[in-house]
Amino acid sequence: GGTATIDEDLLEEVVYLVEYPTALYGRFEKEYLDLPPEAVVTPMREHQRYFPVVDNEGKLLPVFITVRNGGSDYIDIVRHGNERVLKARLSDARFFFEEDKKVALADRVERLKTIVFQEGLGTLYDKTERIEKLAVFIAKEISLNEHVISDTSRAAKLAKADLVTAMVNEFTELQGIMGREYALLNGENVSVAKAIYEHYLPRFAGDLLPEEPIGRAISIADKVDNIVATFSRGLIPTGSQDPYALRRQALGIVHILIAAQYNFSLSKLVSQAMNLLGINAGQEQLLGEIQDFFRLRIKNVLSDEGIRYDVIDAVMASGTDDVYDTVLRARAVAETCGTDAMHKAVLAFTRVANLAKNAPLQVVNPETFSQEAERELYQAYFCTENTVKELLIKKDYNGILKKLSELAEPINHFFDAVMVMDKDEVVRNNRLALLKSITDTATVVADLSKLVEV
Repeated sequence: GGTATIDEDLLEEVVYLVEYPTALYGRFEKEYLDLPPEAVVTPMREHQRYFPVVDNEGKLLPVFITVRNGGSDYIDIVRHGNERVLKARLSDARFFFEEDKKVALADRVERLKTIVFQEGLGTLYDKTERIEKLAVFIAKEISLNEHVISDTSRAAKLAKADLVTAMVNEFTELQGIMGREYALLNGENVSVAKAIYEHYLPRFAGDLLPEEPIGRAISIADKVDNIVATFSRGLIPTGSQDPYALRRQALGIVHILIAAQYNFSLSKLVSQAMNLLGINAGQEQLLGEIQDFFRLRIKNVLSDEGIRYDVIDAVMASGTDDVYDTVLRARAVAETCGTDAMHKAVLAFTRVANLAKNAPLQVVNPETFSQEAERELYQAYFCTENTVKELLIKKDYNGILKKLSELAEPINHFFDAVMVMDKDEVVRNNRLALLKSITDTATVVADLSKLVEV
Protein backbone atom coordinates (compact mmCIF):
# COMPACT_ATOMS: atom_id res chain seq x y z
CA GLY A 1 0.00 0.00 0.00
CA GLY A 2 2.96 2.36 -0.28
CA THR A 3 5.51 3.73 -2.72
CA ALA A 4 9.28 3.42 -2.46
CA THR A 5 11.13 6.74 -2.61
CA ILE A 6 13.94 6.13 -5.05
CA ASP A 7 17.03 8.27 -4.59
CA GLU A 8 18.91 8.00 -7.90
CA ASP A 9 22.38 8.22 -6.31
CA LEU A 10 21.48 5.54 -3.76
CA LEU A 11 19.99 3.34 -6.48
CA GLU A 12 23.19 3.61 -8.53
CA GLU A 13 25.31 2.79 -5.48
CA VAL A 14 23.23 -0.26 -4.64
CA VAL A 15 23.34 -1.46 -8.25
CA TYR A 16 27.13 -1.51 -8.12
CA LEU A 17 27.28 -3.03 -4.63
CA VAL A 18 25.61 -6.27 -5.64
CA GLU A 19 26.03 -8.80 -8.45
CA TYR A 20 22.74 -10.67 -8.07
CA PRO A 21 20.17 -8.24 -6.66
CA THR A 22 17.07 -9.39 -4.87
CA ALA A 23 14.81 -6.73 -3.34
CA LEU A 24 13.04 -7.46 -0.08
CA TYR A 25 10.98 -5.46 2.37
CA GLY A 26 11.25 -5.19 6.13
CA ARG A 27 9.34 -3.49 8.92
CA PHE A 28 10.06 -1.42 11.99
CA GLU A 29 7.96 -0.30 14.96
CA LYS A 30 5.45 2.50 14.30
CA GLU A 31 6.60 4.35 17.43
CA TYR A 32 9.71 5.50 15.58
CA LEU A 33 7.52 7.51 13.22
CA ASP A 34 7.15 10.01 16.09
CA LEU A 35 10.68 11.13 15.26
CA PRO A 36 11.18 13.86 12.60
CA PRO A 37 10.93 12.10 9.21
CA GLU A 38 14.53 12.94 8.31
CA ALA A 39 15.74 11.33 11.55
CA VAL A 40 14.19 8.06 10.35
CA VAL A 41 15.14 8.33 6.68
CA THR A 42 18.80 9.28 7.27
CA PRO A 43 19.79 6.11 9.17
CA MET A 44 17.89 4.06 6.60
CA ARG A 45 19.28 5.71 3.50
CA GLU A 46 22.74 6.95 4.46
CA HIS A 47 23.82 4.21 6.86
CA GLN A 48 21.96 1.09 5.75
CA ARG A 49 21.31 1.77 2.04
CA TYR A 50 17.57 1.15 2.51
CA PHE A 51 14.80 2.74 0.45
CA PRO A 52 12.04 4.40 2.56
CA VAL A 53 8.38 3.83 1.74
CA VAL A 54 5.64 6.49 1.88
CA ASP A 55 1.86 6.46 1.63
CA ASN A 56 -0.32 8.36 -0.84
CA GLU A 57 0.10 11.57 1.18
CA GLY A 58 3.88 11.29 1.27
CA LYS A 59 4.03 10.25 4.93
CA LEU A 60 6.51 7.60 6.01
CA LEU A 61 5.28 4.06 6.54
CA PRO A 62 6.99 1.68 9.02
CA VAL A 63 8.37 -0.28 6.08
CA PHE A 64 11.60 -0.26 4.07
CA ILE A 65 13.01 -1.93 0.99
CA THR A 66 16.57 -3.22 0.84
CA VAL A 67 18.53 -5.25 -1.67
CA ARG A 68 20.46 -8.41 -0.88
CA ASN A 69 23.24 -9.91 -2.96
CA GLY A 70 21.89 -13.29 -3.97
CA GLY A 71 18.61 -15.07 -4.59
CA SER A 72 15.58 -15.51 -2.36
CA ASP A 73 16.99 -18.39 -0.28
CA TYR A 74 16.62 -17.78 3.46
CA ILE A 75 15.13 -14.39 2.66
CA ASP A 76 13.31 -14.29 6.04
CA ILE A 77 16.62 -14.57 7.91
CA VAL A 78 18.09 -11.76 5.82
CA ARG A 79 14.99 -9.63 6.44
CA HIS A 80 15.16 -10.27 10.19
CA GLY A 81 18.84 -9.29 10.29
CA ASN A 82 18.18 -6.01 8.45
CA GLU A 83 15.25 -5.20 10.75
CA ARG A 84 17.42 -5.74 13.84
CA VAL A 85 20.17 -3.44 12.53
CA LEU A 86 17.68 -0.69 11.67
CA LYS A 87 15.96 -1.00 15.05
CA ALA A 88 19.29 -0.38 16.78
CA ARG A 89 19.90 2.69 14.63
CA LEU A 90 16.44 4.11 15.24
CA SER A 91 16.69 3.40 18.98
CA ASP A 92 19.89 5.45 19.06
CA ALA A 93 18.18 8.24 17.11
CA ARG A 94 15.22 8.31 19.49
CA PHE A 95 17.53 8.37 22.54
CA PHE A 96 19.57 11.26 21.10
CA PHE A 97 16.39 13.12 20.16
CA GLU A 98 14.91 12.83 23.64
CA GLU A 99 18.19 13.89 25.28
CA ASP A 100 18.61 16.86 22.94
CA LYS A 101 15.11 18.13 23.77
CA LYS A 102 16.18 18.64 27.39
CA VAL A 103 18.35 21.62 26.42
CA ALA A 104 16.94 24.57 24.46
CA LEU A 105 18.64 25.40 21.16
CA ALA A 106 19.40 28.93 22.35
CA ASP A 107 21.21 27.54 25.39
CA ARG A 108 23.54 25.58 23.13
CA VAL A 109 24.96 28.64 21.37
CA GLU A 110 27.58 29.17 24.12
CA ARG A 111 28.91 25.64 23.50
CA LEU A 112 29.99 26.73 20.03
CA LYS A 113 32.92 28.46 21.75
CA THR A 114 34.50 25.02 22.18
CA ILE A 115 34.61 24.27 18.42
CA VAL A 116 37.30 25.81 16.21
CA PHE A 117 36.01 27.15 12.89
CA GLN A 118 39.33 27.44 11.09
CA GLU A 119 42.88 27.85 12.35
CA GLY A 120 43.48 31.48 13.21
CA LEU A 121 39.85 32.43 12.56
CA GLY A 122 38.28 31.73 15.92
CA THR A 123 35.49 29.43 16.94
CA LEU A 124 32.07 28.61 15.55
CA TYR A 125 30.70 31.06 18.10
CA ASP A 126 32.80 33.81 16.52
CA LYS A 127 31.58 32.73 13.11
CA THR A 128 27.97 32.81 14.33
CA GLU A 129 28.41 36.41 15.46
CA ARG A 130 29.82 37.34 12.04
CA ILE A 131 27.01 35.55 10.20
CA GLU A 132 24.42 37.39 12.30
CA LYS A 133 25.90 40.81 11.48
CA LEU A 134 26.42 39.96 7.82
CA ALA A 135 22.90 38.53 7.46
CA VAL A 136 21.40 41.68 8.97
CA PHE A 137 23.53 43.75 6.57
CA ILE A 138 22.15 41.73 3.63
CA ALA A 139 18.59 41.99 4.96
CA LYS A 140 18.90 45.77 4.96
CA GLU A 141 20.45 45.77 1.48
CA ILE A 142 17.42 43.90 0.10
CA SER A 143 15.07 46.24 1.97
CA LEU A 144 13.46 43.81 4.42
CA ASN A 145 11.29 45.37 7.12
CA GLU A 146 12.35 45.68 10.76
CA HIS A 147 10.30 42.68 11.88
CA VAL A 148 11.92 40.41 9.29
CA ILE A 149 15.37 41.82 10.11
CA SER A 150 14.76 40.91 13.75
CA ASP A 151 13.85 37.34 12.74
CA THR A 152 16.96 37.24 10.54
CA SER A 153 19.14 38.15 13.50
CA ARG A 154 17.48 35.50 15.68
CA ALA A 155 17.75 32.75 13.07
CA ALA A 156 21.41 33.57 12.37
CA LYS A 157 22.18 33.38 16.10
CA LEU A 158 20.68 29.88 16.28
CA ALA A 159 21.84 28.67 12.85
CA LYS A 160 24.83 26.63 14.05
CA ALA A 161 23.53 25.62 17.48
CA ASP A 162 22.40 22.15 16.39
CA LEU A 163 26.03 21.25 15.61
CA VAL A 164 26.52 20.58 19.33
CA THR A 165 23.49 18.29 19.63
CA ALA A 166 23.87 14.52 20.03
CA MET A 167 21.65 13.87 17.03
CA VAL A 168 23.79 15.88 14.60
CA ASN A 169 26.97 14.55 16.17
CA GLU A 170 25.78 11.02 15.31
CA PHE A 171 24.03 11.83 12.02
CA THR A 172 25.91 14.78 10.51
CA GLU A 173 23.61 14.82 7.48
CA LEU A 174 20.88 16.21 9.76
CA GLN A 175 22.57 19.57 10.40
CA GLY A 176 20.07 22.33 9.84
CA ILE A 177 17.21 19.83 9.75
CA MET A 178 17.45 19.13 13.48
CA GLY A 179 18.05 22.82 14.13
CA ARG A 180 14.68 23.51 12.50
CA GLU A 181 12.94 20.78 14.49
CA TYR A 182 14.43 21.83 17.84
CA ALA A 183 13.65 25.50 17.14
CA LEU A 184 9.98 24.63 16.57
CA LEU A 185 9.92 22.53 19.74
CA ASN A 186 11.40 25.51 21.64
CA GLY A 187 8.63 27.82 20.45
CA GLU A 188 10.61 29.79 17.87
CA ASN A 189 8.45 31.14 15.07
CA VAL A 190 8.18 29.19 11.81
CA SER A 191 10.21 31.71 9.78
CA VAL A 192 13.17 31.46 12.15
CA ALA A 193 13.01 27.65 12.24
CA LYS A 194 12.78 27.38 8.45
CA ALA A 195 15.73 29.75 7.98
CA ILE A 196 17.92 27.57 10.20
CA TYR A 197 17.34 24.72 7.76
CA GLU A 198 17.49 26.82 4.60
CA HIS A 199 20.80 28.49 5.36
CA TYR A 200 22.60 25.27 4.38
CA LEU A 201 20.94 25.27 0.94
CA PRO A 202 21.95 24.51 -1.73
CA ARG A 203 24.03 21.59 -0.45
CA PHE A 204 24.95 20.20 -3.86
CA ALA A 205 24.47 20.91 -7.57
CA GLY A 206 20.79 20.93 -8.44
CA ASP A 207 19.69 21.09 -4.79
CA LEU A 208 16.80 23.21 -3.56
CA LEU A 209 17.42 26.92 -3.00
CA PRO A 210 16.22 28.87 0.07
CA GLU A 211 12.63 30.00 -0.44
CA GLU A 212 12.36 32.73 2.18
CA PRO A 213 14.29 36.05 2.41
CA ILE A 214 15.60 35.16 5.89
CA GLY A 215 16.99 31.83 4.73
CA ARG A 216 18.54 33.49 1.66
CA ALA A 217 20.21 36.22 3.71
CA ILE A 218 21.76 33.77 6.19
CA SER A 219 22.76 31.31 3.47
CA ILE A 220 24.59 34.04 1.56
CA ALA A 221 26.18 35.36 4.76
CA ASP A 222 27.41 31.92 5.81
CA LYS A 223 28.87 31.11 2.40
CA VAL A 224 30.51 34.52 1.92
CA ASP A 225 32.10 34.23 5.35
CA ASN A 226 33.46 30.78 4.44
CA ILE A 227 34.87 32.02 1.14
CA VAL A 228 36.47 35.18 2.50
CA ALA A 229 37.87 33.41 5.57
CA THR A 230 39.41 30.60 3.53
CA PHE A 231 40.81 32.93 0.85
CA SER A 232 42.38 35.08 3.60
CA ARG A 233 44.40 32.04 4.66
CA GLY A 234 45.69 31.58 1.12
CA LEU A 235 43.66 28.41 0.59
CA ILE A 236 42.36 29.33 -2.86
CA PRO A 237 40.83 26.43 -4.84
CA THR A 238 42.99 25.06 -7.64
CA GLY A 239 42.06 23.05 -10.70
CA SER A 240 42.29 19.79 -8.80
CA GLN A 241 41.68 20.78 -5.18
CA ASP A 242 38.82 22.47 -3.41
CA PRO A 243 38.73 20.89 0.06
CA TYR A 244 36.34 23.47 1.51
CA ALA A 245 33.90 23.24 -1.43
CA LEU A 246 34.19 26.97 -2.10
CA ARG A 247 33.20 26.64 -5.77
CA ARG A 248 29.94 25.00 -4.75
CA GLN A 249 29.28 27.71 -2.19
CA ALA A 250 30.03 30.53 -4.62
CA LEU A 251 27.73 28.91 -7.19
CA GLY A 252 25.11 28.63 -4.47
CA ILE A 253 25.32 32.37 -3.82
CA VAL A 254 25.06 33.14 -7.54
CA HIS A 255 22.01 30.90 -7.97
CA ILE A 256 20.31 32.39 -4.89
CA LEU A 257 20.83 35.96 -6.11
CA ILE A 258 19.47 35.09 -9.56
CA ALA A 259 16.46 33.11 -8.31
CA ALA A 260 15.56 35.78 -5.75
CA GLN A 261 16.23 38.63 -8.23
CA TYR A 262 18.34 40.52 -5.69
CA ASN A 263 20.34 43.52 -6.82
CA PHE A 264 23.24 44.47 -4.59
CA SER A 265 27.00 44.87 -4.73
CA LEU A 266 29.06 41.72 -4.31
CA SER A 267 32.21 43.73 -3.58
CA LYS A 268 30.40 45.64 -0.86
CA LEU A 269 29.31 42.34 0.69
CA VAL A 270 32.84 40.88 0.54
CA SER A 271 34.30 44.06 2.04
CA GLN A 272 31.82 43.83 4.90
CA ALA A 273 32.85 40.20 5.48
CA MET A 274 36.53 41.18 5.48
CA ASN A 275 35.89 43.88 8.07
CA LEU A 276 34.01 41.43 10.31
CA LEU A 277 36.91 38.98 10.02
CA GLY A 278 39.33 41.73 11.03
CA ILE A 279 41.24 41.57 7.74
CA ASN A 280 42.98 44.92 7.36
CA ALA A 281 46.10 44.27 5.32
CA GLY A 282 45.83 43.34 1.65
CA GLN A 283 42.10 43.96 1.38
CA GLU A 284 42.31 45.21 -2.20
CA GLN A 285 44.23 42.15 -3.41
CA LEU A 286 41.94 39.76 -1.55
CA LEU A 287 38.85 41.48 -2.95
CA GLY A 288 40.27 41.16 -6.47
CA GLU A 289 40.94 37.44 -6.03
CA ILE A 290 37.43 36.79 -4.74
CA GLN A 291 35.88 38.86 -7.53
CA ASP A 292 37.77 36.81 -10.12
CA PHE A 293 36.58 33.65 -8.38
CA PHE A 294 32.95 34.77 -8.62
CA ARG A 295 33.35 35.88 -12.25
CA LEU A 296 34.19 32.32 -13.25
CA ARG A 297 31.11 31.03 -11.43
CA ILE A 298 28.89 33.64 -13.14
CA LYS A 299 30.43 32.71 -16.49
CA ASN A 300 29.61 29.04 -15.85
CA VAL A 301 26.00 29.85 -14.96
CA LEU A 302 25.51 31.96 -18.10
CA SER A 303 27.13 29.27 -20.22
CA ASP A 304 24.77 26.67 -18.71
CA GLU A 305 21.87 28.88 -19.85
CA GLY A 306 23.11 28.44 -23.41
CA ILE A 307 24.40 31.99 -23.81
CA ARG A 308 27.22 32.36 -26.34
CA TYR A 309 30.79 32.85 -25.13
CA ASP A 310 31.23 36.21 -26.91
CA VAL A 311 27.98 37.54 -25.43
CA ILE A 312 29.20 36.49 -21.97
CA ASP A 313 32.58 38.19 -22.53
CA ALA A 314 30.90 41.34 -23.82
CA VAL A 315 28.54 41.59 -20.85
CA MET A 316 31.15 40.73 -18.22
CA ALA A 317 33.45 43.41 -19.64
CA SER A 318 30.87 45.92 -18.41
CA GLY A 319 31.07 44.60 -14.85
CA THR A 320 29.84 41.69 -12.75
CA ASP A 321 29.53 43.26 -9.30
CA ASP A 322 25.74 42.95 -9.38
CA VAL A 323 25.19 39.28 -10.21
CA TYR A 324 21.50 39.43 -11.11
CA ASP A 325 22.03 42.57 -13.18
CA THR A 326 24.79 40.79 -15.10
CA VAL A 327 22.41 37.94 -15.93
CA LEU A 328 19.68 40.35 -17.08
CA ARG A 329 22.13 42.12 -19.40
CA ALA A 330 23.41 38.83 -20.82
CA ARG A 331 19.89 37.61 -21.53
CA ALA A 332 18.98 40.88 -23.24
CA VAL A 333 22.05 40.84 -25.49
CA ALA A 334 21.51 37.15 -26.31
CA GLU A 335 17.88 37.85 -27.29
CA THR A 336 18.84 40.84 -29.43
CA CYS A 337 21.68 39.16 -31.31
CA GLY A 338 20.71 38.07 -34.82
CA THR A 339 18.57 41.11 -35.65
CA ASP A 340 19.56 43.40 -38.50
CA ALA A 341 19.46 46.44 -36.20
CA MET A 342 21.86 44.79 -33.75
CA HIS A 343 24.22 43.84 -36.59
CA LYS A 344 24.46 47.44 -37.76
CA ALA A 345 24.77 48.73 -34.19
CA VAL A 346 27.66 46.41 -33.33
CA LEU A 347 29.60 47.40 -36.44
CA ALA A 348 29.08 51.08 -35.66
CA PHE A 349 29.92 50.84 -31.95
CA THR A 350 33.03 48.78 -32.68
CA ARG A 351 34.38 51.62 -34.84
CA VAL A 352 33.49 54.10 -32.11
CA ALA A 353 35.13 52.02 -29.37
CA ASN A 354 38.38 51.58 -31.34
CA LEU A 355 38.83 55.32 -31.71
CA ALA A 356 37.51 56.17 -28.24
CA LYS A 357 40.53 54.40 -26.71
CA ASN A 358 42.60 57.42 -27.74
CA ALA A 359 40.24 59.94 -26.13
CA PRO A 360 41.61 62.23 -23.42
CA LEU A 361 39.54 62.60 -20.26
CA GLN A 362 37.42 65.66 -21.02
CA VAL A 363 33.81 66.65 -21.49
CA VAL A 364 32.29 67.30 -24.90
CA ASN A 365 32.06 70.96 -25.91
CA PRO A 366 29.25 71.40 -28.49
CA GLU A 367 30.55 74.88 -29.33
CA THR A 368 33.63 73.33 -30.93
CA PHE A 369 31.65 71.37 -33.53
CA SER A 370 32.10 72.75 -37.04
CA GLN A 371 30.25 70.21 -39.18
CA GLU A 372 26.60 69.27 -39.33
CA ALA A 373 27.31 65.51 -39.03
CA GLU A 374 28.97 65.88 -35.64
CA ARG A 375 26.20 68.16 -34.37
CA GLU A 376 23.62 65.59 -35.48
CA LEU A 377 25.52 62.77 -33.76
CA TYR A 378 25.86 64.78 -30.57
CA GLN A 379 22.14 65.60 -30.55
CA ALA A 380 21.24 61.93 -31.18
CA TYR A 381 23.65 60.83 -28.45
CA PHE A 382 22.23 63.40 -25.99
CA CYS A 383 18.65 62.16 -26.52
CA THR A 384 19.76 58.53 -26.33
CA GLU A 385 21.69 59.08 -23.11
CA ASN A 386 18.65 60.58 -21.37
CA THR A 387 16.44 57.70 -22.51
CA VAL A 388 19.05 55.13 -21.44
CA LYS A 389 19.18 56.65 -17.95
CA GLU A 390 15.41 56.27 -17.62
CA LEU A 391 15.44 52.69 -18.91
CA LEU A 392 18.40 51.84 -16.69
CA ILE A 393 16.30 52.56 -13.60
CA LYS A 394 13.78 49.97 -14.82
CA LYS A 395 16.60 47.63 -15.89
CA ASP A 396 14.98 47.45 -19.32
CA TYR A 397 18.10 46.29 -21.16
CA ASN A 398 16.20 45.20 -24.26
CA GLY A 399 14.83 48.72 -24.50
CA ILE A 400 18.31 50.19 -24.00
CA LEU A 401 19.78 48.04 -26.78
CA LYS A 402 16.94 49.04 -29.10
CA LYS A 403 17.55 52.71 -28.34
CA LEU A 404 21.31 52.36 -28.79
CA SER A 405 20.82 50.71 -32.18
CA GLU A 406 19.20 53.93 -33.37
CA LEU A 407 22.62 55.59 -33.07
CA ALA A 408 24.08 53.39 -35.82
CA GLU A 409 22.90 55.63 -38.67
CA PRO A 410 24.19 58.98 -37.26
CA ILE A 411 27.46 57.25 -36.27
CA ASN A 412 28.01 55.97 -39.80
CA HIS A 413 27.11 59.39 -41.25
CA PHE A 414 29.58 60.99 -38.83
CA PHE A 415 32.43 58.74 -39.97
CA ASP A 416 31.58 59.35 -43.64
CA ALA A 417 31.52 63.13 -43.28
CA VAL A 418 34.04 63.93 -40.53
CA MET A 419 37.79 63.40 -40.13
CA VAL A 420 38.04 62.46 -36.46
CA MET A 421 41.82 62.79 -36.18
CA ASP A 422 41.86 66.44 -37.21
CA LYS A 423 45.17 68.36 -37.15
CA ASP A 424 43.66 70.84 -34.72
CA GLU A 425 44.17 69.27 -31.28
CA VAL A 426 41.13 70.95 -29.74
CA VAL A 427 38.83 69.77 -32.54
CA ARG A 428 40.35 66.27 -32.49
CA ASN A 429 40.05 65.87 -28.73
CA ASN A 430 36.48 67.10 -28.73
CA ARG A 431 35.49 64.57 -31.39
CA LEU A 432 37.25 61.80 -29.49
CA ALA A 433 35.49 62.89 -26.31
CA LEU A 434 32.14 62.54 -28.11
CA LEU A 435 33.04 59.01 -29.20
CA LYS A 436 34.17 58.20 -25.67
CA SER A 437 30.85 59.44 -24.27
CA ILE A 438 28.94 57.27 -26.75
CA THR A 439 31.05 54.24 -25.77
CA ASP A 440 30.48 54.87 -22.06
CA THR A 441 26.72 55.03 -22.61
CA ALA A 442 26.70 51.83 -24.67
CA THR A 443 28.76 49.83 -22.19
CA VAL A 444 26.15 50.11 -19.44
CA VAL A 445 24.85 46.93 -21.06
CA ALA A 446 27.89 45.34 -22.69
CA ASP A 447 31.07 46.02 -24.61
CA LEU A 448 29.45 45.46 -28.00
CA SER A 449 32.85 45.50 -29.73
CA LYS A 450 33.53 42.05 -28.20
CA LEU A 451 30.64 40.43 -30.04
CA VAL A 452 31.90 38.10 -32.76
CA GLU A 453 28.60 37.02 -34.30
CA VAL A 454 25.66 39.38 -34.60
